[in-house]
Formats: sequence, C-alpha cells, structure tokens
Amino acid sequence: MVVAGGGDHGGGAGNCCMKCWQHNRNHYYHQHHYNHNSNSSGNSNTASGGGGGGGRVVAAGFVFCLVCFVINGLIAVLYGWLILTPPVSLNERKGLPWLGCQEDNEGSWAIGVFFGQSPFSLKPIETTEIWRNESAAWPVANPVITCASASDSGFPSNFVADPFLYVQGDVFYLFYETKNSFTMQGDIGVAKSIDKGATWQQLGIALDEEWHLSYPYVFNYLGQIYMMPESSQKGELRLYRVMNFPLEWELDQVIMKKPLIDSFIIDHNGEYWLFGSEHSSFGATNGQLEIWYSSSPLGPWKPHKKNPIYNTYRSFGARNGGRPFRYNGNLYRIGQDCGETYGRRVRIFKVEVLSRVDYKEVEVPFPFEESSKGRNAWNGARYHHLDVQQLKSGEWVGVMDGDRVPSGDSVHRFLLGCASVAAVSGLILFLGVLLGAVNCIIPLNWCADYSGKRSDTLIAWERANVFSSKLRRVFSRLNRVPSFLRSWIKPNTFAGRSVLTLIFALGVALSCTGVTFIYGGSGAEEPYSWKGQFSQFTLITMTYDARLWNLKMFVNHYSRCASVKEILVVWNKGIPPKVSDLNSAVPVRIRVEDLNSLNNRFKVDPLIKTRAVLELDDDIMMPCDDIERGFMLWRQHPDRIVGFYPRYVDGSRLEYSGEKYARKNKGYNMILTGAAFMDSQVAFERYWSEQARPGREVVDKYFNCEDVLMNFLYANASSTKTVEYVRPAWAIDTSKLSSAAISRDTNVHYKIRSECLRKFSDMYGSMSGRRWEFDSRKDRWDV
Repeated sequence: MVVAGGGDHGGGAGNCCMKCWQHNRNHYYHQHHYNHNSNSSGNSNTASGGGGGGGRVVAAGFVFCLVCFVINGLIAVLYGWLILTPPVSLNERKGLPWLGCQEDNEGSWAIGVFFGQSPFSLKPIETTEIWRNESAAWPVANPVITCASASDSGFPSNFVADPFLYVQGDVFYLFYETKNSFTMQGDIGVAKSIDKGATWQQLGIALDEEWHLSYPYVFNYLGQIYMMPESSQKGELRLYRVMNFPLEWELDQVIMKKPLIDSFIIDHNGEYWLFGSEHSSFGATNGQLEIWYSSSPLGPWKPHKKNPIYNTYRSFGARNGGRPFRYNGNLYRIGQDCGETYGRRVRIFKVEVLSRVDYKEVEVPFPFEESSKGRNAWNGARYHHLDVQQLKSGEWVGVMDGDRVPSGDSVHRFLLGCASVAAVSGLILFLGVLLGAVNCIIPLNWCADYSGKRSDTLIAWERANVFSSKLRRVFSRLNRVPSFLRSWIKPNTFAGRSVLTLIFALGVALSCTGVTFIYGGSGAEEPYSWKGQFSQFTLITMTYDARLWNLKMFVNHYSRCASVKEILVVWNKGIPPKVSDLNSAVPVRIRVEDLNSLNNRFKVDPLIKTRAVLELDDDIMMPCDDIERGFMLWRQHPDRIVGFYPRYVDGSRLEYSGEKYARKNKGYNMILTGAAFMDSQVAFERYWSEQARPGREVVDKYFNCEDVLMNFLYANASSTKTVEYVRPAWAIDTSKLSSAAISRDTNVHYKIRSECLRKFSDMYGSMSGRRWEFDSRKDRWDV
C-alpha cells in the first residue's frame, strides 16, 4: 500500500492516477539530477536521498493510518478492561500453581460418573443426590475428575480423557489419559474411589513412555491384569502386564506392528476379537475400522476377511469410543461420531454377526440427554468415550469424558480475531481514501503508467510475460478507485458524514470483536470447584403476572449457568405461565401461592433437591460467572448469607440506606436476599419458626422487608460473621424499565425499611457492633 497526504476530496476518476504519475515524474527527475551531480563528484551512493517530498507525502498518509489504528486499539483495550470478564485460568480459580490446565487446542476434556438401571438409562451423579459434607457438595456434581484434579496432585495436566473403569469389590479404579503440560503428550493416570465415584484420590501416573499414550484399555486374563493403551505414535500396539497394581506395569509383548488407535479386545463365542482403527494409510479418516481374531488375547492375530470393516464418513461411528458391553445377551460396540468436530458424541451399535468371515452391526438409540447450557456445561460441546459396567448390586455405572469446546477452538478464535483486525485495517484504509489521506492503493512502480526508472532485466521480463502486463494495468485501475470513491461519497455532505461515522463505528465494533476472540477466552462461564468437587444449587425467584416478560428473560439467561440444577418460580399473583412458555436449559417448577405475600420467598419446600438456594429477584441480571463465584464462596461458608448487594445498618441511627452508605462507612453487616445464597434447610426453617412470626407479620403489613428480617434472624442466631459480600462484574436492574416494582419510589421504600429496622431491632436485638470491612478476603471479590 502506498499512501499520500493532501489529496483533493473531489475530482475526476483519473485525478488520483495523474497526481501519482506527476509526483513520480518529479521524484524521478530530481533523483536523476541528484545522482548525476553526485556521480560527477565521485559519490555514487547517494541516490536514496532523492524524493524527500514524496517521502513526506507517504509519511503523512502512513501516520494517518497509524493514528486511526492506535485509536481503535485503545478503544478495544478499554472495552476489554471495562466489559470483558477476564478469562480466569483454571490454575487461578483452583488455587493451583502456574503449571497445568493450560489452554490446549485439543480441548479441555474432563470426566464424569453416571448411574442407571441399564446402560441405556444413565444419569449424571448429581441425580443420585450423593452428598459430601466436607466440601459442601450437596449434591456432588460432575465432572468428578478434571485437569485440576491431576495438577493439584503434582501431575500437571492440560486435560483428562478416555476413562476406563476397573472395579475391585466396592473400590473403583479409573485409568485415563492425562496430557502432560510439560511434554505435551499423553500419559496414563490412575485414580481411586471408595464411595462409588463421589470422590477420587489421585494415585499418580501408571504409565509414561517417550511417546503419546491414551485409551488405556484394562482387562483381566487368566488371573492377570493387562493394559493395552494406544501407542500409535510408536507405530505399535503394545500390551502391558501389571507388576504392582495399579501403578507398576511392564511391557508384556508387542501385539502388532501397526499404528492402531482406540483398540480393544473382547471374548466372544469362544474366540478373542481385536477392534481398532489405522489412520496411517492415505485417505484414512475417523471412519475406518478393522478387526482381527485369535484364540488368545496374547495372539497371534489374524485379520478379518472383510478388513477394513469400515472406511467411510467420520460421522458414522466406526472409530471406537470405549469398552464394548453385554446387555440382555447382546454385544454392543461404542463408536465415535466425529462429523461436526472430533469426538462430537458416542453412538451405540448392536453386534448382530461376528465371525471370521462376516461382521454386521446396527445402530441402536442411546437416550443420553445432552446439556442445553452450551459451553457453560462441562460436556456441552462433545463427549466421545464411554465405559459402562454392571456392579454386583445390579446397578450400572458409567464413566464418560466431555468437553465444553469443539476441537481446535483456540486456533479458530485466534484466526477470527486476526480476521477482525485485518478488517479494521481495511476500514481504516477506506476511511483514509474518503478523507483524502490515501491517494494510491498500489505502489506506483507496480502500475502500467509508471514512468520511473526500472532495470532492463525487469522490462524485458515484463514484455515477455503477458500476465505481468495485464496485472500492471489492473493495478493502475485500482489506483483510480480513491478519486472515484471521493466523487461518489462527499465527506462534506450529511450523507458523507453519515458514511464516515458508520465506518468508524464498524471499525470500533470489529476492534472489540477481535479483542474478544483473541483475549476473551472460550466464552465459557465455568463453575468453581471447592476442595476438588463441584455441586449444584436451586435458583428461586418470586414474581407475578405483570412481570412475565422479566421472567422469560430471567429463565433464559440463568438456566444456562453451569451450577444451576433447577429453577423454582414462586408465583404470587395472577394466572401462571406454562413451563413450555419458558426457554430453559434446566427443569422449571412453578409453585403457585394462595396468598400474595413476600414471606412466600422463604417457604419450606420439601421438593427442593439441593441444600444451596440462590434467592434472586427476577429483575436482576448479572453474568453467570458472578453467580458461580458467589456459589463457590457460599460453599466455603454455608452457614452464612452470601450475596451481591451489601448494606450497613448503624445500630444507633436505624435508618435504611443504600450501598453508598456502606461504602462510606467502609463496611457492611447485611446482604439483601434479593440476590443471595443460603442454606435452604437452615434459613427457611429459621424464617418460619415461632420466633420469626412477629417479623413475618411486619413483612405482610408493609409488603416489604423480608430480606431485612432474614438478616436479623441470622444475626440473632450467631455472634460471629453471618454475611459475605461478592462484588459482581456488572448488574442490570430491569425493574427500571418497568412500572411493576415495589421499590420504584426510593424515598417511600427507604422510609418503610427504616421502620422495619426499628421494629426488628426491638424484636431480635440491635445490629450494633456488627461491621465487616470490604476487601478483607484473599480472593479480592469483596472490594
């Protein structure tokens, strides 16, 4: 690109090219004259000094483009600082060192546990309502093993995948691929659970070779335990035998000198069958499958007559996706659907014929309920491996891996970000053309009408090359574009200014988009683990018919938050909507109340399946990441009210004030329960106790102050801290857009609450002496 300043806004279609040509001619004349004089004085190396005026013209246009680019960049940086939620790395949020859980182009795979009465009715572990008091996991939720699990145990990992279960009595051993954050290759890790998969002890690395390992297929044969991991990078299929279970293994033999991937061995009809895929041959894809047979899993192996069994589309499910299983006398094979992306989903095939000369299978439905939470779900984008086994109790247990992003997501986002930056550069060039700062798009010596000095060799080559001649004519026409555009869009008119404004706004938008793609992370708002475990909560909101539009927006947004198990709508007045009217990613239950009372918010409800509840007004919108941070903090302090709106009540003043008053006093002693986590069993029983009856009457009298009463009840029950504050990145009060709000008149609202403060102080004691400072926790979420 050649740019020049001082151009006219108008002019004919040929003006730009003529100006460029005239400037070039003058430049050549002065340069030639200068060289002649220099040569005569014995200095032949000063030709570069000519054309100083042209250089200044070029520099002026370059500076214009540079300044515009810098301005767009500064706006994008400001956008990222103010708007974008900083992508908190898993290392930071799990309290890990910098090792492990680095962003990986292969994904962010994790492992979950599932239970069912059959392999076709598997449900995630959270549906079994297994509780762990030590980690406030009420209930324990998937995923149960992540890169953080391995990294926190001293084995830095970017992701964990390909889980295989080995059951010994009541003890579960889990072998899986863990991608080493140092070597960037797969190793085989192992973990142990003594409570049916609720908690896992990381035992270490069971197998580490100089090449990539994955798919650790573990099985028994003649009282020995064997492992057959994928080692295609070595070009072999290797079989290992345990020496000291589960961490010490030695090579037993090389089964086959073929780079097979995702292989397993199954005993069927008196013979052993080896299924695997080879991707080393030309044209091989994830749609290839081969079979071998033998009288022993130790070989020798003979190829099936119909090999390759499949060599078809990636989405077919030919590539193995876990351990085969038997159910009701039938053999089933698990395959991977790699159509949309690698490992998009698993597919189940019923084997109808398996013999030395024939193989037939048919796909059967696998009623696995995929999450609708998108990237916020740990397996929202793909799940490609399943190992399901029947326990002695008759129950079936399955381990499955999952990922929240598709394969190659980080590279894809980077390329989109670079494309956005390139588009911004194009818009800046376009803007310079319209403003007259850029007169020539293509360098002059590339154009057909260039009269400057060129080498004889270049001229001879151009004469012999017809394409070069045509290309130079095209470049000449391109250099006429600036004048044409300025004659068509005149910047000094209203229409012209509108176009310039639109171009500038589009450039800013693309700059912000580029920053989002490159630095904004995957877009997932992930849950925060506490003591290595995840859990779920019930979201409760109270509303009525006049605020239905609020409710629809509310449910659509918050149901996508990772840790939300269910949404309970407390319907206080009017005809309730149908659940089908709400676009929700989780179950929604509408509890219709007989009496329109704010006390209904805290009603004891035996159908609530979690200890943690988030009471959230339907007119508050905030990011899921803030909700997840609040939930993690509540799990650390389940005996407290943890929320997002702090207040300070002066025991002597007893006048209700907003957050500014708390900031002025540098502390708080109340959290509004319009956006707060609490223990549903403790809080609701406390609220509906006989002691709280006078307070509930005050709430019904004023139709207000239920959150103030809850804070007094907590404070009355403990002499220690009862509230915790989490500052949200941003929050929007949608009640400002509606007339249906009880606190629309702030003065009246505060006056009623001040009266409540005085009454509750008489009933339950003063808040005097209770004040907790902002920015007092290590997490810095309470600033």
